[in-house]
Amino acid sequence: MPKPSDSEIPRTRGRPRAFNEKTEQNTIKSLDRALGVLKELAQIESATLSELATVMKESPATLYRVLTTFALHGIAEMDQTAQTWHIGPEAYQIGSAFLRRTSLIDVSRPILRKLMQETGETANLGIEKNGSVFFMSQVETNTPIRAFFPPGTLSEMHASGIGKALLAHMDETRLKRFVARGLQTFTPHTLATPESLAADMVITRERGYALDDQEKNLGMRCIAAPIQDAYGEVIAGISVSGPTTRVSTDHIETLAKSVMLAARDVSNALGAKFS
Repeated sequence: MPKPSDSEIPRTRGRPRAFNEKTEQNTIKSLDRALGVLKELAQIESATLSELATVMKESPATLYRVLTTFALHGIAEMDQTAQTWHIGPEAYQIGSAFLRRTSLIDVSRPILRKLMQETGETANLGIEKNGSVFFMSQVETNTPIRAFFPPGTLSEMHASGIGKALLAHMDETRLKRFVARGLQTFTPHTLATPESLAADMVITRERGYALDDQEKNLGMRCIAAPIQDAYGEVIAGISVSGPTTRVSTDHIETLAKSVMLAARDVSNALGAKFS
């Protein structure tokens, strides 16, 4: 049977004929470079033009044109006094469009708020993204000393409560691939060897929650539990985090029960079935 020509192949509305061709001719190099600038600026949060140029190995003149274009649309802005560039409010509006269409965030928000009120500690929601924890939502406690992971923050999985909750339910192939990248040490408590992390994963699965015990930041603890979808797959994690003076060893079990119940509530809202 002869292969149909491009003109004979039906196309999904909104896609050009060459949609599936990932060739150079289908990309806009200047736009690709500009988006790279935006991502870098989001990671470092604040930078002068020269600092950003050094990090990105680009000329200040090129970056200035990119940033001023973004500024015209409110996606980036400059602090005139400090002469530093930042992400602008319109970038938040664009990101919020993604959050609005994500049912996970919609169903989790009231449960996060309830968890924060019940425990008195900051409640977090995160997913795995390219081998890191991507924090999607947070309800902060009003106490003066608290953990802070604003939406959009990335954190290392092996040194994060949510990250370890996700790793504990990752298939063996993916877990080995993750460990092979190397495990960075942040504090004397970081589980930075494959053996120590594997042992902790066994404990995490048995008790139903993960514990970050000062593994990323000294003086801070995080308790997390996995969230399942309607297919029984672990897709996210929910946690509470706070200083060791409040999240003490005596209170871990009590807080863990609240976290696991919150994870179950979110999972139920997503259609998960528990035996």
